[in-house]
Amino acid sequence: MPVYEYTALDRAGKNIKGIVDADNPQTARQKLRTSEIFPIELKETFAQPRNLPSGHISFSSLFHRVTPGEISSLTRQLATLLDAGITLVSSLEALIAQATNPLLKKILSEIKESVNEGNGLSFSLSKHPKYFSQIYINMVHAGEASGSLDLVLERLADFSENQEALKGRIRAAMAYPIIMSIIGVLALMVLVTFVIPKFVDVFNEMEHALPIPTLIVIGASKLLKSFWWAILLLIIALIYGLRQFKRTARGSRLWDRIMLGAPVIGTINIKMAMARFGRTLGSLTQSGVPLISSLEIVRNIANNSLFADVIDNAIDEIQAGKALATPLSRSKWIPPVVIQMISVGEHSGDLEKMLNKIADIYEREVETRITMLTSMLEPVMILIMAVIVGFIAFSIVLPILEMSQIVH
Repeated sequence: MPVYEYTALDRAGKNIKGIVDADNPQTARQKLRTSEIFPIELKETFAQPRNLPSGHISFSSLFHRVTPGEISSLTRQLATLLDAGITLVSSLEALIAQATNPLLKKILSEIKESVNEGNGLSFSLSKHPKYFSQIYINMVHAGEASGSLDLVLERLADFSENQEALKGRIRAAMAYPIIMSIIGVLALMVLVTFVIPKFVDVFNEMEHALPIPTLIVIGASKLLKSFWWAILLLIIALIYGLRQFKRTARGSRLWDRIMLGAPVIGTINIKMAMARFGRTLGSLTQSGVPLISSLEIVRNIANNSLFADVIDNAIDEIQAGKALATPLSRSKWIPPVVIQMISVGEHSGDLEKMLNKIADIYEREVETRITMLTSMLEPVMILIMAVIVGFIAFSIVLPILEMSQIVH
């Protein structure tokens, strides 16, 4: 059903703005008048632009977007309202009324209208896959089927907040090294491009053979100053080529293998994958989603073809009657402790609890490893910068010292 934005006058004669859903503009105006709101302007709007090609980004989406934090917040609020005994439609109306993000308000209006038409909440959410993930939709569907929608929504909010908190801690740990790298590269570019050429004229007047370090620095300076655009285009072309190669089946598998097998980074990637695997699978199964369906969802969000293959094998063997730990134990990418904990969980009937423990363990380990890695990166970066700047300074001073020796 269409959603309309309106500008209207209330009973006190004040200008107000809002949105209303109706079959047509006439019905929308009548609906507003029934609520003693008198529309001045009415125009149709959509939560998602229609008839746009796949991958198209609308201009308005650059200014209005729905963040994961907003989705997490509305999920917790909806869980609280439902737990208080308020009906789903009334709960959605309350969320619409307090939403400050225009795009989120439109999305909630369309969801409420779909629920009003007799559709389930999970089906209504599935019309907005950009904002509600497959995990979200399936957990809501399981909550509807089991009659515990409020409890499932509470778990969903916890799940989303845990994931965002982990991402936030990782971003915070990486911020300083990234900023240091950018500043260091810019400083070197300025030094080589603008400072070194000032000394070139002085060296030319000496009419003396320059040392090799000085020739290297002068050559690099001339290259950057004359062909910076070519170097920039080459870097862009390499990045674009790498991204295109990664989109191929062979390139994707090669990249995934490198990401898991690389020193230091590979270990962190495996731990992150285990944390994501445990948290997602644990949340889904705890909410009543069948194990096979849960594994299919986890496979789709694995972001690694090698882990996806492991999960595919696990699905096939579980369907053949085997336990989850059995196929996972054959993969070299799954740590033994994970296999043992899953096996214990399956035998004790507490698989969901064990999966969440796996997530807790590996989330802490990921945070610790990244913090330790970034603390090691700082002195290494400073040392590298010192060596480069020292080499440049030495290359400038060396011919001057040689000339002074000749004069003496």
